[in-house]
Amino acid sequence: MELNGISAIVTGGASGLGEATARLLAERGAKVVVADMNAEKGEAVAKDIGGRFAPTDVASTDDAIAAVEAAKELGPLRALVNGAGIGWATRTIGRDGEYSSAHDLDVFKKVLEVNLVGTFNMTRIAATAMSQLDPVDEHGERGAIVNVASVAAFDGQIGQASYSASKGGVVGMTLPIARDLSAVGVRVNCIAPGLIDTPIYGTGEASEQFKDKLKAGVLFPKRLGTSEEFASLALELLSNSYLNAENVRIDGGIRMQPK
Repeated sequence: MELNGISAIVTGGASGLGEATARLLAERGAKVVVADMNAEKGEAVAKDIGGRFAPTDVASTDDAIAAVEAAKELGPLRALVNGAGIGWATRTIGRDGEYSSAHDLDVFKKVLEVNLVGTFNMTRIAATAMSQLDPVDEHGERGAIVNVASVAAFDGQIGQASYSASKGGVVGMTLPIARDLSAVGVRVNCIAPGLIDTPIYGTGEASEQFKDKLKAGVLFPKRLGTSEEFASLALELLSNSYLNAENVRIDGGIRMQPK
């Protein structure tokens, strides 16, 4: 699928994996809507790449529609990358045996709301818009969606119950959504990144020491991945028309230990 001249939405596009993907899409000629909660960073990225910023709570129907409508003003919406997500680390029960010390249920629900419900929400709204477009080829292709899970969907660590559940849900819905959307020529794939070097790890000596410990478990190459490597895979999944219903790990072969 040709990316030049289309419009695309990247949720979580203000930083990290989303920002790298938004920038690469723009380099390939797409007009990108940076959909994010961080207005300052989102507007800066959008201005830098000649796109548009849309303040977006991915779990909000109104915000999803607004982001899609903004994209339609820039060109035919044929690409969505769902990069927005949050993490949380809490054990299922506390050490003191008190009910009040168990994992906060509202926190669990919030992680699922953003990572899983938000991904589905953006997918259903964007795919609806894509379904109204003319096909780009004789096979009826109209668009492509890339959702973002995590290796935690498969190798969840201690304290990652909510995060792993949310990302496991993203993996699990890849095939049924791809089957649903095959009727309108929209492909759906999923990336499960491992340890990617993003601003989430901070900066400075302590940060570098922490990352050195993390990369020890990577099979090869012995380093953290880069946002640009993730973005390259995302664009391959968008543009390669025979890639559909796949969950692809990008992790250097790592299999996460319990902690």
